[in-house]
Amino acid sequence: MTGSTTRRGVPVHAALLGLLLAGALLVAGVFAGQASAKPERAPVMPTTGQGLDGDRVKIRSARRIVSLNGDLTEVIYALGLGSRVVGADTSTTFPRAAAKKQNIGYQRRLSAEGILSLKPTVIIGSTLAGPKRVLEQLDKSGVPLVVLPEDDTIKAPANKIRNVARVLGVRKRGEILARKMERQLRVQSRNAARLAKGKDRPRVAFLYLRGPRVQLIGGRASRSNTVIRYARGVDVGATVTNRSSVPVTAEALIAAQPEVLVVTDTGLRSVGGMAGLLRIPGIAQTPAGRDRRVLAYDDQLVLGLGPRLPSAIRKLTLGLYRGNRV
Repeated sequence: MTGSTTRRGVPVHAALLGLLLAGALLVAGVFAGQASAKPERAPVMPTTGQGLDGDRVKIRSARRIVSLNGDLTEVIYALGLGSRVVGADTSTTFPRAAAKKQNIGYQRRLSAEGILSLKPTVIIGSTLAGPKRVLEQLDKSGVPLVVLPEDDTIKAPANKIRNVARVLGVRKRGEILARKMERQLRVQSRNAARLAKGKDRPRVAFLYLRGPRVQLIGGRASRSNTVIRYARGVDVGATVTNRSSVPVTAEALIAAQPEVLVVTDTGLRSVGGMAGLLRIPGIAQTPAGRDRRVLAYDDQLVLGLGPRLPSAIRKLTLGLYRGNRV
C-alpha cells in the first residue's frame, strides 16, 4: 500500500488536505469580516465605563465631552470626536483646535463648578486628574464621570485609544486606530535599533521646566523614560531617581553628565530659551550644556504617550543620532 486510508476508503492525506483547506477558508472569512467592518459613523450609545471608585457608570450620550487630561483630549480628536469636546485642561496642546477649547484649568488643580457649567454629558479623565475632592463633587453631580487607569508603559497609547473609544461608543474606530498605531510603533522601534546599531548610545536627561520655580528631571517612572529608551538613548534621569521626577540640582546634573537634554517647547520658553536654560545651575557644566545639545518638542508629543508616540520616537531617534538641535 502506498498510504493509509480512512474507514471510508479516503486517503488520510486527502482528508487532512480537506481539513486544512476548510480551516484556511474559515480564517480568510474571519479576516474578510474584520476588513469589511466599517468604523462607526456616530457614537453607539449607551456604554459603560469605570467610575471614580471602580464602580461601573453608564454613559448615555457623548454629545458634550469634557476631557480632564491633555493626552486623553488628543485621543478623542484622533478618534474623530473633537467637535464634541466642550472643555479641556491646560495640558492640552495638540491638536491646535483642541487647545482653543474652553479651558477648565490644569488637570491636577481642577474646579467642579467650571466643568459643570459647560453642561457635559460625559466627563472623562485619568487617575492623574484631581484634586480628589473635586472628582468626588463631579461624581455626585449626576454627570457620568469616567476615570481611566494611568499607564506609563509602551502599551499605554493602544490601551488609551481602546479605552476611550469604548467609553465614547466608537469601539471599531478605536480598534482601527490602535492597530495602525501599533504597526507604526513596531516600525519606528526597528528603525531606531538600526540607526543606533554599532554606535555609542547618548546619555540623555529630560527636564520638565515651568519657569524658575518648577525645574524637574525625569526619572525611571516617567513617561519621558519610555520615549528615551525606545529611541535608543540612555536615560540618566533613571540613575537619579526611581520616581517620575525630582527637582533639578547642580550636583545631580554634573554627576549624571548628560550629553543631550530633552525639554518641551513651552518649558524652554518659560526659562528664557537657550540662554535661560544655560543659567540653571549645573547645566553649563554638563556635556550637553557645553555643546548646546538640546532637543525641544511639543509637550504632548514627548509626554503624552498617545497616538503620536511612533512620531515621538522617530523624532527623538533622529535628534539623538543625527545631531538635530534647537
